[in-house]
Amino acid sequence: MHFSRFHLRVFTLVFSGVTLLSLSACHRSYFPDYPADYREYAYVTNGASNSVSVLDLVYLRQDRVLQVGKRPTGITANPKRNEVYVVNTDSGTITVIDAAKNTVEATIGVHNQPFSISVSPDGRRGYVANSGANTVSVIDLDRRREIAIVGTGEGPGEAAIAPDMRSLVVSNRRSGSVSVYDVAPVEPENAGTRPLFLLRLRASFDRCPGATNIAVLPDSSKAFIACSDAHYVLAVGLAVAPGSWAAKQDASLLTDRRLALLDVGKNPVHLAMKPDGGEIFVSNFGSDSISEIATGANEVGGTYMIGTKPVHGVVSADNGTLWVSNFGADSVCVYSIDDGKRVSSVRTGSAPDALAFSADEHLLLVVDSKSGDVAALRTQGNNGPELFTLLPAGRSPNAIVIKKIEKE
Repeated sequence: MHFSRFHLRVFTLVFSGVTLLSLSACHRSYFPDYPADYREYAYVTNGASNSVSVLDLVYLRQDRVLQVGKRPTGITANPKRNEVYVVNTDSGTITVIDAAKNTVEATIGVHNQPFSISVSPDGRRGYVANSGANTVSVIDLDRRREIAIVGTGEGPGEAAIAPDMRSLVVSNRRSGSVSVYDVAPVEPENAGTRPLFLLRLRASFDRCPGATNIAVLPDSSKAFIACSDAHYVLAVGLAVAPGSWAAKQDASLLTDRRLALLDVGKNPVHLAMKPDGGEIFVSNFGSDSISEIATGANEVGGTYMIGTKPVHGVVSADNGTLWVSNFGADSVCVYSIDDGKRVSSVRTGSAPDALAFSADEHLLLVVDSKSGDVAALRTQGNNGPELFTLLPAGRSPNAIVIKKIEKE
């Protein structure tokens, strides 16, 4: 049955109301029992509304809408503090949200058309890919200001900091290249003793048309980059630290190196990595498939049909299940990694895109980019995964991040 945008909205309101009423009657079976002071939110960027929708994941309702800069795109959360960062592409700024208060606390200027931000594991620095300026900005998140800028290839889309914070990997979409930078240690407390650099170009790699999404292994040894205008993924070995055990065993590991071009499906747009780093699942938008990459061997284990225009994937914490949003089928598919097959499909709103788990993975949040809502899928239950409710977002929602509020 086909629903118009208006009918889908009506269905959303009716379905949400019925669901929430039934929730109060059945005490939310298959949902966790939260402590009285527990708080967890989803933050959704609305590209055409210049806003961020804040969704309360305890009570499953919209908490508020925050106005940010023009055309927000990327969003991420600080792993060490209650802050969320929003990239405003048409304003050239980063909005800082205090997640404990759900208020806008600061705006940081960067450069032309920033697209994404990644935050270092220690929570002290942010790295912003400025797609219109061919640069990466380094932000001091303690002082909330830009402290360095470095040139990249053309049209950088992502800047991914490695878990060991030694390497920054940047995908340059327009030039079809990848840049790798040395990252200096965090500035010392003594302001008179400053590092000689914050980012220094270490290596660059070409032949990756439409370079986009990046996955860096948990041990920081390799990066995989989706070449979205082609049909392959670039695997890069990242240089190890001088004096390390690995460097003493093999001096060639002291330099960054091209490992392989891995043939996957057409238009690979997203890389979903297992938490243990052993495999990466590629969403091949142009061939309605996913590809499985064995990261240790740098090999493609297989390519499988999954749905119409797959665009995003996420793997469960137990490494056993892959969830894939099918942009062209208004659904999310569930793929059993252990069994190597698709096991179910769940309907969502229109044009599902970005995905994110709640903190304990009892919910999967799906951003529906055309219907302007977020589908909350219950991941467990007697009937398996199912649509639980639809939550309102703004116009053209495009990205999501989850933040469990930590007591300070």
